[in-house]
Order: sequence, then C-alpha cells, then structure tokens
Amino acid sequence: MRNEPGQTVLVTGGAGFIGLHFIQHLMETYPEMNVINLDKMTYAADRAAERKLRRFGNYRLIEGDIRDRALVEKLFKDEDIRGVFHFAAESHVDRSITGPGLFIETNINGTFTLLETAMRYWMPAPGKWYPGYEEARFLHVSTDEVYGTLGKTGLFSETSPYAPNSPYSASKASADMLVRSYYHTYGMNTVMTHCSNNYGPNQHSEKLIPTIIRKARALEPIPIYGDGQNIRDWLYVKDHCQGIMLAYEKGHAGESYNIGGNNERTNLYIAETICKLLDELLPEQLGSAGMDSYTSLITFVDDRPGHDRRYAVDASKIRRELGWQPQENFETGIKKTVEWYIRHENN
Repeated sequence: MRNEPGQTVLVTGGAGFIGLHFIQHLMETYPEMNVINLDKMTYAADRAAERKLRRFGNYRLIEGDIRDRALVEKLFKDEDIRGVFHFAAESHVDRSITGPGLFIETNINGTFTLLETAMRYWMPAPGKWYPGYEEARFLHVSTDEVYGTLGKTGLFSETSPYAPNSPYSASKASADMLVRSYYHTYGMNTVMTHCSNNYGPNQHSEKLIPTIIRKARALEPIPIYGDGQNIRDWLYVKDHCQGIMLAYEKGHAGESYNIGGNNERTNLYIAETICKLLDELLPEQLGSAGMDSYTSLITFVDDRPGHDRRYAVDASKIRRELGWQPQENFETGIKKTVEWYIRHENN
C-alpha cells in the first residue's frame, strides 16, 4: 500500500502557503505517517505557521535547499523516504521578471536533484524497483501558467501545448519536462498536478488577494494591473490539497491532472468583491475615514511585462477518474478567507 502506517514521505517547500495547508491535511488524514518537511525557509516561508505543525509528533522540519544533493541523499537514506510531494519553487511572477536566475536554479536544478536522488534510492535500474519500493511515488506540483495564455473562450486541458510566457512559468515548464522524462526514460512512478490560482487563509502578503485585503484595511490605494480584466480561475487551497492527495493515492503513473476551481474571475471583480465584503465586516473604518466603500481605493497601475490575459483549466479528468470535487466556490471561499484575515490582525 502506498500509505502504510509508519511510512515516511518527504514534502518539499512545506513551509509555504500551499505546503503548510497540505501537511496539515496529510497529518490529519494519515496520523501514523511520518512527514519530513524540507524547506529553505526563505522570505516565502511562514515560520509561525510552520511551528504550529510541530504539535504533530511525527512531523519534522529540515531547513535546507532542494539543490543540495548531499543533504537530499542523506535524507532519503536516513529517513527511508517512500514518497515525495514536491511543492518547493520560486513562484512569484514579478520576482521572476527582475531576477530570473534563482527561478532557474531552484525550479529546474532543484527538481532534477530530487528526481535523481529518488530514482537512485528506489530503483536499481530503469523499470526495476528495489524490494518494498514498488509503490514509491514522486508527485510534482506544477501550475496552469505553463500553458501560456487563453483567448476569451476555451480551457487548458492536460494535453494543451506548453507556451510559458514568464521566466517563472518557463522554469516550471522545464521542471515538468524533467518529471515527464524520468517516467518515460526510467519508468519512475511520477504524477504531476497543474493547479489554477490558489487562495485562502495564511497566503503570503505579496500575492493578489492578501495585497487587496491588506491595502484596503490600511485605507491605502489598491493596485490593480492594467484595466483589471485579466482573468484567472481561482481554487480554494484546501480543495487543492484534497486533489493532490487523490492524485498521489489513485492517479496513474506518468499522468498529469489539472486541478481547477471552475471560478473564473477578473482581477477587478476580485478586488471589488473583497472590498464589498469589507464594507460589511469593517464598516467602522469607512465612517472614520469619510468613505462610502473600500472600492474607492481601487487604483489601476501600469501592467507588468508579459502579463497573461486569461488562465482557466479543465479539471474534468481528475473529477471523472479520481472523484475529486471542490467544496468551495469563489464566493464562499473568499468570504472565509477575508474573515480569517480580519481575525488575524498581523497577517
């Protein structure tokens, strides 16, 4: 069985937004599983939230770099790693535009290091497995941005051609190709997932939704790129975590699964929806500032280079084959998210 009691799995980047939610989901679903979290603990890591995971006795953080071959090899050997959930990545598009080198190093070379180490620990030769490692699996978490941009209609499917438009998405596309090659060349047990935009509690402050909430609460201008009509499909983070776990447990080796919320919204709609929720939840600030609505803070700024116009994924494959079903639509999920940020004054 892939999830035997006492088995140890490696989660990379588990102190980031999605990784934190996933580890909590993993520990609650499989309380007897041992989880090693390998995270470099950069600016994107949430140290306070990570510390809360330590209440689980079979969870442990290893602070380190996925590019460190000696460290990764030691972890596999010492901990007898039987599964990998690979979240670790540089992921902020704006940062990739100003500093692409780190994205190449982490997202491509880091993924290669993990693949090589896992394959050599689990497999003596292509298509052959060491006894007891036949079910060992490498799950790679990717993004819908590898597919590029869409027109006004249509959806990205698992067979859509790759057309990345930023250094970030290009680095993730390269990592995907490495994962694919290790399945086709060596027979390694790999699965990939491609998600749409995640949101939910405890997201890093640089992302769109936390930025809107933070700026509105501070009564500062809310920056929206271009005309605000860029469209994304929004996925509540807890729904994403459930989809990843299903792909790991039930997905077919070598396959890719799109995980999307079927919640296409423009950036302007996102900002207006959040502002209207804050109108209801925090009306006292409006009165003291002499404002009628937080929407008056929305400000349009110059668009970023290479800004994809629309993303949306077709998640029918994971729904049909694995039985995944999101629990939140955007309106229910964003209300939970805004309420969480209000309760956590320092976020």
